[in-house]
Amino acid sequence: MNYSIFAPSDSRRYLRWAVAAFFFVQGLSFAAWASRIPDIKNMLHLTEGGLGTVLLALPLGLMASLPISGWMVTHYGSKKMVLIGAVLYAITLTFIGFVTRTEQLVIALFAFGLWGNLTNIAVNTQAVAVEQVYGKSIMASFHGLWSLAGFVSAMIGSLFISVHVPPHVHFLVIALFAFAIIFTAYKHTMPDTEKEAGEEQPMFVKPDRDLLILGLIGFCAMVCEGAMFDWSGVYFQEAVHVPASMTTLGYVAFMGTMTGGRFAGDWLANRLGRRKMLQMSGVLMGTGLAIAVTFPHLVTATVGFLLVGFGVSSVVPLVYSATGRSKTMSAGMALAAVSSISFIGFLIGPPLIGIVAQFANLRWSFAIVGVLATLTAYLSTKARLID
Repeated sequence: MNYSIFAPSDSRRYLRWAVAAFFFVQGLSFAAWASRIPDIKNMLHLTEGGLGTVLLALPLGLMASLPISGWMVTHYGSKKMVLIGAVLYAITLTFIGFVTRTEQLVIALFAFGLWGNLTNIAVNTQAVAVEQVYGKSIMASFHGLWSLAGFVSAMIGSLFISVHVPPHVHFLVIALFAFAIIFTAYKHTMPDTEKEAGEEQPMFVKPDRDLLILGLIGFCAMVCEGAMFDWSGVYFQEAVHVPASMTTLGYVAFMGTMTGGRFAGDWLANRLGRRKMLQMSGVLMGTGLAIAVTFPHLVTATVGFLLVGFGVSSVVPLVYSATGRSKTMSAGMALAAVSSISFIGFLIGPPLIGIVAQFANLRWSFAIVGVLATLTAYLSTKARLID
């Protein structure tokens, strides 16, 4: 089937919604885990430093899979890899719910990161191809579906927490829902066109200057994003001192504006320009964290997290869209290279917060994240592929 820019709108629409469905599955699964971090922390009797160390396993899994994921997507095709990755991702989520010891959680989180990144590289390669079919910027809307799923999953998590549903039941329900979406959407995903039959791709490729800068922008954003995903509930619990039933408020606020910002991101980027959009994003992230750190109260911290969510929303979609325009690598390999740099932020962020909090407090940790997030505005002036 030939999906060109002149293809019937129905064909393009099926492609777009099928790929969007896999973004939705990823967001649904990840946010289910994130919403129960405080419960699992308490269940395993972890300190803040201990939690920070355990959380290191997930980004380590991401990093371990980066070189092989790019090669597999390029060699075997993103269509096949997005199916395999998404199924294993949902299965691993259920395993997390049944852990009873810290070492079991470490292993499960490592696998969760491994399969999550394989799915991430594959689905973003699919998204780059679909964006080329449409001939206009639609990448932010795909990531918007990820955020919408995260928002919905956070609300489900809040509901399950309020009625005392244990994590393993919660995660099993989400996984079953994910399987239904995966096997419905898969047949409509983008046919593999990014690989060339019989051509062996190198597993390790050095990114050029343009991809390196895009990776650094992603790094700064993902430090912030990882902090919000893994520590927002703990921050509201231990720095803002909210009741147990409101620990997910900061995460829900962050995911709400992150979702809205991504659905508006393509429209704003086309009117303001991608560079200005990234500069504005860096300022919003830094400002939001400054408010939450300086005024750790329910209303002000929530407002700060709302600003952070809007600031983070368009950074990764714009970076990935620009990466797909690289002339020096295939889309899969370029995305893997940029993700390798970006996800170091995911690697450093959560454990850094735990370590700093152990010696100082969570407010100092979030202040450091705010400084790094603000660097996005400066680095955006140096990125040539963004224009």
